[in-house]
Amino acid sequence: MGEAPISGATSSTRRGSDLLRFAAHVIQGRWFSLFASFLIMAGAGATYLFGVYSKEIKGSLGYDQTTLNLLGFFKDLGANVGVLSGLIAEVTPTWFVLLVGSAMNFAGYFMIWLAVTGKIAKPKVWQMCIYICIGANSQNFANTGALVTSVKNFPESRGVMLGLLKGFTGLSGAILTQVYLAVYGNDAKSLILLIAWLPAALSVVFVYTIRAMKVVRQPNELKVFYHFLYVSIVLALFLMVMTIVQKVVTFSQAAYAGSVTVVCALLFVPLFIAIREEFAIWSTQKKQPIKVPQITIDNPPQALQLETTKPEEKSKKTPPCFSNIFNKPERGEDYTILQALLSTDMLILFLATFCGLGSSLTAVDNLGQIGESLGYPTKTIKTFVSLLSIWNYFGRIFSGFVSESLLAKHKFPRPLMMTLVLCLSCIGLLLIAFPFQGSVYIASVIIGFSFGAQLPLIFAIISELFGLKYYSTLFNCGQLASPLGSYILNVKVAGPLYDREALKELAKKGMTRSSVKELTCIGTRCYRSAFIILASITFFGALTSLILVARTREFYKGDIYKKFRDEGEEAETEMALSIRK
Repeated sequence: MGEAPISGATSSTRRGSDLLRFAAHVIQGRWFSLFASFLIMAGAGATYLFGVYSKEIKGSLGYDQTTLNLLGFFKDLGANVGVLSGLIAEVTPTWFVLLVGSAMNFAGYFMIWLAVTGKIAKPKVWQMCIYICIGANSQNFANTGALVTSVKNFPESRGVMLGLLKGFTGLSGAILTQVYLAVYGNDAKSLILLIAWLPAALSVVFVYTIRAMKVVRQPNELKVFYHFLYVSIVLALFLMVMTIVQKVVTFSQAAYAGSVTVVCALLFVPLFIAIREEFAIWSTQKKQPIKVPQITIDNPPQALQLETTKPEEKSKKTPPCFSNIFNKPERGEDYTILQALLSTDMLILFLATFCGLGSSLTAVDNLGQIGESLGYPTKTIKTFVSLLSIWNYFGRIFSGFVSESLLAKHKFPRPLMMTLVLCLSCIGLLLIAFPFQGSVYIASVIIGFSFGAQLPLIFAIISELFGLKYYSTLFNCGQLASPLGSYILNVKVAGPLYDREALKELAKKGMTRSSVKELTCIGTRCYRSAFIILASITFFGALTSLILVARTREFYKGDIYKKFRDEGEEAETEMALSIRK
């Protein structure tokens, strides 16, 4: 009878120990790391909010529109040039990348907030350009730390996972808006402070949980990603409804607090999904017998001979950096950075990205003026922007999940999905070139969807063709085509053609350029020539991507994820051993 309390105490201690071990298992697991990545990506969209707080910068610092546009250019430059973060990630651990991005985010936007609120002397324009460039560039460190690590942790579901992560980034502007309305009210200056500390804090909180891990493929992995998808769709629909309602109804501070509470609750639903999956892994690994891989040696003398020649083999496997640039491995193996950048496949993908994303970004940047030229009221133009943003999210989700499903079931090559998306984009661009009543609504949906769909496809194709070893740098190099295409097609094509049509209107009225403050064009011809050119360039990009389809056809017919499954079996054995210790 005296032994019962001791036995009960021992049992209680054992349960407490198991609970602590399980908690440690969850925090160190892949699914919790993915949940943390969702939150970081949901806070990495400060660049999408420039239009909200740019008026405060303009008014507080006395800038004209040209100077404000200059700041906007440096914001886009910082947001899209992520090679530095990729190179840093190649030689440092993930936690360091996230901390650098956190510091840059806080430093850049905090200095802007200090300037706008008058807490420091008015900075020079070049200083403000540096501040916003640094702040915007920090999102590349968040992308590199969270997105690249997640691709390495879920290599067999990379399309689905890329679609989800980029989808959360697409929603981040709306999420941050709800948070700032609840915390600070309708104060755009305080929004700058929010985007200085909140994304930085998220990176710091999860800095040690996001890291590359040994891959253990689960049979129900795709099903779990669909659960994440359903949560993100509910979140997107809720944000869309709140955005519309808040423009029509005057919200109290309590109503804003209620709205952001629902948003936060939806953001934390993936945490419970992650805990559920980690518990399933924990339970299974404790019960299953450990699979010990069998090793047979048929010819011991040869094995010993191989042992003595290992140093020579290693020296052959690691030749000097520049000696193997044109001696490329098979597709799907790990390319070096120079091998990938100088490969024909990358050049084709870069050209298709230049055409597709460059044209889409040009359409996005000009959407407000497009609506103005066609006589739509200001409130309607804001609706176009909202439609484009929401369908940008759905495009990212669609391309990730559908391309992954088609690839797994029918060996449908991802570059062919890229071709179809670019052809769809052509339709949206032509609807602007040849408008009719309500056509801009349809164009906003199509362009937003196709624009969002391109990014996950590009990132997934790069990871599949060139391997994951140097993916941190390669995916950042791949998106360089986006700002380059935007600059050439927007600044050198769309802008001058728009101004030319505006000058024609002035000439018809007998006026000169000096007689008006800014050139404004009204009519269907304002963007016709520009968007015919953009549609043609996008179609050329679609034809270019078809070349990549032909070149990679045999590769996508094979089992492109086989090596990850082999590595997963070894990792599964190691995990089972660690859980039973």
